[in-house]
Amino acid sequence: MRSRGGRATSARRLLLAALVTRPGHLSAEELAAEVQSRAPDVNLSTIYRNLEELERLRVVDRTHLGHGPATYHLASAAHGHLVCEKCGSMSEVPDQIFDGLAEQARERYGFVIHPNRFAVTGLCAGCQR
Repeated sequence: MRSRGGRATSARRLLLAALVTRPGHLSAEELAAEVQSRAPDVNLSTIYRNLEELERLRVVDRTHLGHGPATYHLASAAHGHLVCEKCGSMSEVPDQIFDGLAEQARERYGFVIHPNRFAVTGLCAGCQR
């Protein structure tokens, strides 16, 4: 965080500790509950501001997994997401699965996608049966 120009405040350290101890995709509210269990005086607005800053510093990634709130995870593990519309299961997949889409978006439309920031929805193998 410091190497990217950010300050290591106590709230940010608690937030990063929550992301390390509870790996996965957590909403801001889930992260706030984890942080507030250790430091009850940390406000939800502080969590949101720090998540925005950590995202700007590329320490965390914000991902929209379909419906529901955005989720956050450490950026060191960049990956894409496949979410089943029927059962809600989520699979993490390597970013490279979206290489063809990214190339076409760039070539045809001059648009750069960030596949770790969204989910592709559809039906998992189990729900297709």
